[in-house]
Amino acid sequence: MVEPLLRVEHVSKRFGGLQALDRTSFSADAGRITALIGPNGAGKTTLFSIIAGSLPPDRGRIVYDGVNIAGEPPHRLARRGIARTFQIAQPFTGLTVRENIAVGAHLPRPARADALAAAGDVAREVGRGDLIDRPAATLNVAGRKRLELARALAIAPRLLLLDEVLAGLNPSEIRGMVPVIRAIRDRGITIVMIEHVMQAVTSLAEHVFVLCEGRVIAEGPPDAIAADPHVVEAYLGRGAAGRMMATGSAHA
Repeated sequence: MVEPLLRVEHVSKRFGGLQALDRTSFSADAGRITALIGPNGAGKTTLFSIIAGSLPPDRGRIVYDGVNIAGEPPHRLARRGIARTFQIAQPFTGLTVRENIAVGAHLPRPARADALAAAGDVAREVGRGDLIDRPAATLNVAGRKRLELARALAIAPRLLLLDEVLAGLNPSEIRGMVPVIRAIRDRGITIVMIEHVMQAVTSLAEHVFVLCEGRVIAEGPPDAIAADPHVVEAYLGRGAAGRMMATGSAHA
């Protein structure tokens, strides 16, 4: 049996009186897209921050490629091949799109010329090759989201953590991003994505974990998760699944 590239084992994190994560566990298989969903405040971004090294866990293990990396700083994890995006894209507005991407590309390519050349390749991969020499400050929300994705890809990751990369996009922009994400997976990069756009989750993810109040309450393929009454109630409140079933029966 092949070991997952990433295993999160019984991770807990408390902020004062708030238990953000409570013995949370999940795994991501190599070369696949795994989704982490759940209502706001469930602990998803906290978990990403722990995986990427921005926060230490209070307890638990983060096993990446067979090694416990819990507590390692972000720059070391980046060299191991772990990259992440952030919910709110904040590019270096004084730089061009190419220069923004080259910041990440410098990690595997110390020479400036090599980093700038690689930045052009990455920009084309995310569909922004035509904007490569524009100031990042001129990009709209969709452009900044693609730039955020490109900056993460520029370090040549094995594991890519996408934190709501589709948030703030209109339906047409989301449809344009889905094949970009799928193409990244198709070239062997393992993706774990936090997302609220369920249509995209269903289209992209091969396995879904549902986080609620710091705990994983369900896991499985997207279609099964969407029909799980525990998941419905986590999003819509107690009794919601029963009301939905009753409404469906009434319309049958």
